[in-house]
Order: sequence, then C-alpha cells, then structure tokens
Amino acid sequence: GMSTYVYVDGEGDAFRGGGAPQGRKPVQRRTVDYTATTVRHIESRAYQKHPFDNEMLQATSGAMLDFMPPSAYPHAPATSFATKFVHVSTNKIRTGVNQVLFMPDGRRLLTCSVNGEFTMWNGMSFNFETILQAHNCAIRTATFSHNENWLLSGDDAGTIKYWQTNLNNLKSIANAHTEPVRGLAFAPSDLKFCSCSDDTTVKVFDFARAAQVSVLSGHGGDVKCVDWHPRAALLASGGKDSLVKLWDAKSGKGVASLHAHKNQVGALRWNQNGNWLATGCRGQQLKVFDVRTLRELENFRGHQKEITSLAWHPHHETLLTSGGFDGTIMYWIVGRGADDDDETSAKGDVSFTKKTNHAHSASTGPCAEIRGGHEAAIWSLAWHPAGHILCSGSND
Repeated sequence: GMSTYVYVDGEGDAFRGGGAPQGRKPVQRRTVDYTATTVRHIESRAYQKHPFDNEMLQATSGAMLDFMPPSAYPHAPATSFATKFVHVSTNKIRTGVNQVLFMPDGRRLLTCSVNGEFTMWNGMSFNFETILQAHNCAIRTATFSHNENWLLSGDDAGTIKYWQTNLNNLKSIANAHTEPVRGLAFAPSDLKFCSCSDDTTVKVFDFARAAQVSVLSGHGGDVKCVDWHPRAALLASGGKDSLVKLWDAKSGKGVASLHAHKNQVGALRWNQNGNWLATGCRGQQLKVFDVRTLRELENFRGHQKEITSLAWHPHHETLLTSGGFDGTIMYWIVGRGADDDDETSAKGDVSFTKKTNHAHSASTGPCAEIRGGHEAAIWSLAWHPAGHILCSGSND
C-alpha cells in the first residue's frame, strides 16, 4: 500500500492538508490504499476477457505491480484469505466492541461499543475520525439498509434507533423489545426490517412508519440472531433453544425448523446467492445449509470454542469467515469437499464416493486461520466492500 502523512494533535484528531499546526509533528501512517489496484483492474479488463487470463501472481515484491482487487480473481477465493495483520484501533475508554460495519462506500468504519458509543474510523488508515454517544446502554447490533441511506441500531434496553449515514438520529422506537435487541436485518426492498431479541420473539417492522407489523414467536428461548433473505420474504433466526427457524415474513408464520445443532445458535448469515444459510453454534460447529432442500451442505469443524460471528465475502460466493469466542478467525471454502484433505486423497476412490454423496458431508477443516487474533470473543466481523480487508470487533 501507499503511505500518506496525517497530522495528529494530542487528542488524536487528524488534520490533513498544508503543514502541521504549531508544535505538532507529522505522523506516518500505514495506509491500505487499494485505488491503484482497482485502476489496474479496470485497465486490464479491456483485454482480459476471462479471469483465467489474468497473470498468475508471483511471490516476489516486483509482482505487486500486477496486484488486483479481489473481484479480479473470482476463480481463486484463496486470494482473499486476509491473514496478514493490518491495524488495531482502540477507543480511549476501552470497552467491548459489539458490532463493526463498513460504511457502504468503504471509506469509513463504524464500531458500536458496550458503553453505547458509535466510533468512526478511517477506512484506509484506520485512524480515529469521530465519536458519538448514540445509546444510553450497550449497542448490541446495527445494520445498513440496502439502498445505503439508513442505519439501524439496537441496544440492551430494547430500543431501536434510525440514523442517517452522517449519524443524524431521526427516529427511535422505544420498547421495540422488552429485552436486549440481538439482531437487525432489512428486507430486500428496505420497506420493512426485522429484529430479534432475548424476549424470545422476532418482530417485523414497517420502516417508514416505524410500526410493528408482526411478531414471530416460536423460539423456546433467547433469539440470538436473525437475517433476512437477500431476495425473498424469508427470515432465518437462531436461538438458545439450538434451533434455526425459517419464517414467512408476509404471513408471520414459521416455515421450517432445522434441528442440526445441539447448542445455542449464536450467529447466522444468508449467502448473497440466496440458497445457502451459514449457522454457527456454541458447540463449535459451523454448518452451511441449502435452503432449497433444507439439507446440510457443510459441517465445518476447527473452532475450539463457541462461534460468535460469521461473514460471507462480498465477492467470493464460497468464502465464509467465522470468529470464535477465543479470538480465533477462520476462513472456509464451501464445496471444497472432504476429498481435499490429505487423509482421504490418499485413498483416491473413497474421496470420490464422499464427494458424490455430499448430503452427509464429512467435517472439513479451515482453509486458513488466525489463532489468537483477539484476546477475547469476536462479536462481529465485517468485510470491506472491496473485499480486501476483514475487520473484527471483539470483547477485548
């Protein structure tokens, strides 16, 4: 990446521009600048009709000139295993970070903390930009709308707040839930959104009127996560009762329950293709389901502790990232199959039968991992929209 000079005063506020103010020394910041690689990709796209025509990256420093953004390597998801540490950003008052989100344009990073603050960081050099007391208690979850204009946040008191991207607070739904709000997700049209809570319910709200449309009750305990299907009126929620439930958002009725986990389901995420649902539980199991057949596609094993967060890569359909209670981050490829493992590939024919009979897939190990990425639970993972950087927010 390139480096830029940023002038920083005693409070950590950054000034760009002509000359540092009196008595302040310039600070050199490592900047992850993806502009050049993106320009290079746009130029080369004219004559490289297929990703397989891209030059293969060589492991030399000179090959940096041919480096391109993740979208240029759709055939090689391994190019996006983000295992190299880039930066750590810490609030002055050190509290757990419950949610991290990149602004939809990728220029800023928003973090939501246990003391109810929004903190904005620069999306390239990750230095502090601004801080705002958003809630009176811990912010548990936040999400952007698909049209990129709205931000919703939910807290421990059961309140949901509406924000514009400039962090102007427009509305607040007090007592949306009676217990902490654990998850929020927008409908594909942004006209509705859903929330889940420790009060065992999933609720659907009308976004414009800020009014409750329906209450989906059926979980036998806290509902820890919810996500809205990228294209359909279908919700998925996971809870303390170790169930993953699918709901019809229009009728407010349950559609199906997946009984695959034996422990609390703490994280779940739809893939952008709309067919795969990834779920992670306290029993260290990470599963991917095909929602068309309700069959288990993958059973990923590798985490030593509970799985606390999940994120699909924005460009590589098959790349799934998970964060654990012990601060470990793991990268998985869906559909890699058990036959890529050393044990099975030795007995050629066995791996072939395993691959074809994929319904009861053997558990597959991680493709890459970061052990001890944090000292505590990773509550949230977020990919930069360009897909070259993964951000993790943790209890440490």
